[in-house]
Amino acid sequence: MEPTTLHTARLYLRPFVPSDEEEVYAAVQDPDIQRWTMVPSPYEREHAHGFVSESVPDGWREDTAYSFAVRLGQDGPLVAAVGVHVRGPGMYEIGYWAAKEHRGNGYMVEAVAAVSRWAFTEVGAVRLEWRAEVGNAGSRAVAEKTGFRFEGVLRAAVHRAGTARDSWVGSLLPSDLGLTPSLPYLPAVSGAA
Repeated sequence: MEPTTLHTARLYLRPFVPSDEEEVYAAVQDPDIQRWTMVPSPYEREHAHGFVSESVPDGWREDTAYSFAVRLGQDGPLVAAVGVHVRGPGMYEIGYWAAKEHRGNGYMVEAVAAVSRWAFTEVGAVRLEWRAEVGNAGSRAVAEKTGFRFEGVLRAAVHRAGTARDSWVGSLLPSDLGLTPSLPYLPAVSGAA
């Protein structure tokens, strides 16, 4: 897919580029980002370099992942990152982090909502899944405020630092945002044998 840019009332979302390396490195030094996301820990400069120079462009080119730098306006500071990863036909997973100094302003909900709409309308997502290690209350709050429905706990679904941990899981469907799905959906009927 061709890299794309999204806009909201306050935010400018575009694919990461090499000039974002220093801001990514600085933001991801936050212990909470390293604790609750799948970024390497400790997070070294070469990780930031590889992310903005290789992982992001490769993901867009190969249609495996679409990562957005979230900025306050076109020339403003980096406030967050949102990524959508292919998990199967029509199935995608969303992940995100917010820079510590920009949390609590609603930027993450605004960005996740914009990227979710884009995934449904431009990418053809049938289901967008959110996962977070159990206990990551900030991520869960963003997901729920964006409209994701909590679906439960996946046992031993997160593997981090040599340990299997439980994961929360939720989903968002096009109809949850008032959008027409790209594929008809036949939900299970409650009480059926």
